[in-house]
This record gives sequence, C-alpha cells and structure tokens, in this order.
Amino acid sequence: MGDLKEGSVRRVSGRLGGLRRVLSRWQLYVLLFPAVVTTLLFHYYPIYGIQIAFKNYKNSRGIWGSKWVGLKHFKSLFSYVNFGDILRNTLSISLYSIAVFPCAVIFALMLNEVRNLRFKKTIQMVSYAPHFMSTVVVVSMLQIFMQRSNGLFNNILARLGFERVDFLAIPKYFATIYVWSGVWQNLGWNAIIYIAALAGVSLDLIEAAKIDGANRMQIILHVNLPHILPTIITLLIMSTGSVLSVGFEKIYLMQNPLNLDASRVISTYVYEMGIENARLDFATAVGLFNNVVNIIILVIVNTIARKTAKISIF
Repeated sequence: MGDLKEGSVRRVSGRLGGLRRVLSRWQLYVLLFPAVVTTLLFHYYPIYGIQIAFKNYKNSRGIWGSKWVGLKHFKSLFSYVNFGDILRNTLSISLYSIAVFPCAVIFALMLNEVRNLRFKKTIQMVSYAPHFMSTVVVVSMLQIFMQRSNGLFNNILARLGFERVDFLAIPKYFATIYVWSGVWQNLGWNAIIYIAALAGVSLDLIEAAKIDGANRMQIILHVNLPHILPTIITLLIMSTGSVLSVGFEKIYLMQNPLNLDASRVISTYVYEMGIENARLDFATAVGLFNNVVNIIILVIVNTIARKTAKISIF
C-alpha cells in the first residue's frame, strides 16, 4: 500500500515539475504555437481526405456520404493503357535529376577554393540570382532561346553549319532540357548548405595536411569532402524520397502536344484527371500511390545509408 502511495506521489510531482518547466519557458511555447497550429491545419487535418481515393466521390454527398468502392481507382490506374509510359517518364526525369545531384557539391568545393573574396561573392550572387526567378519566366526564356526560327541556340547551330532544331518539340530532348535548366536555376541555391558546411572545416586539419605535403586536390578529397559527407548523404536521402514527385508547374509549362510522349508524368496526369476531368477520387488515388512509393523508397535508401555509411535521417 505504501509503495502505491509513493508511486502516485512521484507521478504527481513529476507532472507538476513538467508544468513548472513549461511555465518557466512560456515565451518559447508561444513562439512555437503558430507553427504547430499551421502544421495541424494544413498538413494533418487534410489527411482525412485520403479516403476519397477509396470512394466514388460525389460533391453533392461529400466525403462521408460518398459510396465506398475499395481499390477500384487503383485498379483503373494500373490497367490504364498509358500508365507504363507515365511511370517511365516520371522515373526517368526524377533519376536524371538525382544523377546531377553532385553538381552543387562540386560547385561548393570549387567556390570554397577561391581566395579572392570579391570574386567569390560575385560568383555567389550570380549563381544565386536565377533561383529567385519564377518558373514561368524560366520556361519563357527556354522557349525564346530554343525557338527554331530565331532562337539563340539555333542561331549558333546555323552559324556552325548545322540544321535548326525545334528542341522543345522533340521528346528525347525534354528530360535533358528540364534537368539542366533546373541545374542552372538552382545550382547556387543548392550549394549554400555545402558552403556553410565547408566553413566549419577545421583550419588545423588543413594546415596539418599542408605540412604533410598534401596539395589542394588532396585536401579537397581527404579533408573537405569527408567533412561534408554526412550533409551530402542526408540531402541525397531526402531527394530520393521525392522520386515520383516531379515538379508539376515547370513540366506543365514546357509541355506541348509534340513532346507529350516524354513530358506526361504523374503530377500532370493527376491535374488532368482531377481538375480537367473532375475525377477527384481517381486523382486522389494516383496521388496516394505516388506518396506511398516515395515513402517506401525513402525508407529503403535511408536503411542502406545507415548500414553502409552509418548516416541516416531516422
């Protein structure tokens, strides 16, 4: 009996102690409150709408009143005649984008070696600037530069004696144009975190490497690169978690009837079915399939990184 009373007293005192700690730091919780409310309202509350993927959704009946149809929409998705092409396009563009992931790392390592501070800041400013351009402006620039009749690239080809090419109308060029225009736009921005990580490299290690006779390339490979390796792997894991989530806006703006064989991806298909054809239930099923696959890939890649490099995000 005494032990039960003692345990109850300890629980009560623990709760009171936790309440005192909260009250002593109430300002921090006030600052945290808007973020918590925003996350709950815009990230967790809408999750209940996932059930639309398993219903024959009718606006007049609402989510709860619509009839359950089970996996009907998923079966329709997998039996869709062009589903294989859409999945292939999505994977090819996503994997291509991941393949150029090292560009930001290489750029950060190169920029870190620049000793002229004014030149270094100029390069940083020039490389960051395209990130703040809207996607509409970037795609408009691509359309102007790649115009067949008077585009910059075609004018250069014509001067060199080659035939003019309508780049945006040829499916095989679509992924390359999409990925490398993205590299140009986001290279400097994506390198910021690596530049910040490189700033934390111990100068003592660099000096010790120089004393041992290491040149600049050896310092990069054996001092700088290992220091930022956890950051690289973490960001790589996070990027693989969105393999099927190819950006909608840019692809939709670059899309035209001639390159549709290569530009039709899951995100544009969701828009086509959900908005244009008003099939919200089917579009929700496609989006749910997309997210489930992304989560599975994220868990697999994270597990591999944890077992091989001892680095993971969870």
